[in-house]
Amino acid sequence: MAPAVFGVILWLGLALPAVAAPSPPPHRWTELSPAQQTALAPLAAEWDEMGPVRRKKWLGVAKRYPDMKPEEQQRIQSRMRDWAQLSSAERMKAREKFKNLKRLPPEKREEVKRKWEQYQQLPEERRDALKRTAQPRSARSAPPPPTAPPAVAPSVPAN
Repeated sequence: MAPAVFGVILWLGLALPAVAAPSPPPHRWTELSPAQQTALAPLAAEWDEMGPVRRKKWLGVAKRYPDMKPEEQQRIQSRMRDWAQLSSAERMKAREKFKNLKRLPPEKREEVKRKWEQYQQLPEERRDALKRTAQPRSARSAPPPPTAPPAVAPSVPAN
């Protein structure tokens, strides 16, 4: 075997495992690059406790972050802050709502999107008023509470 061919085979043998098995996302916040830390700053407090799948997702966001317009960067960081403030139960509920939305037929999804965009266009005071007056979804869909049966006076035997 020619030395050049042997060298290529050896190089491929050493390089392929690195290509085939990508390294896991950094586990510790301190292992992130300064650019990644800047992009993901709202998640700093919880980064070390995140699972590898979530870290990988957020690293994808950080990778696209420098190419975003400044208003997009602000929006994404605002959403990260909002997400970081949710409890685990609230996050689970949000994920379920997202899954349910994805299951809707395309025309229903478009309708939801259109209504959301209309809501976003409302002045903040109007949105706040709607939030205050809106019933929680569970209260709207729950059956009315049972009513007590009418009181019946005890019968007294007639003499």
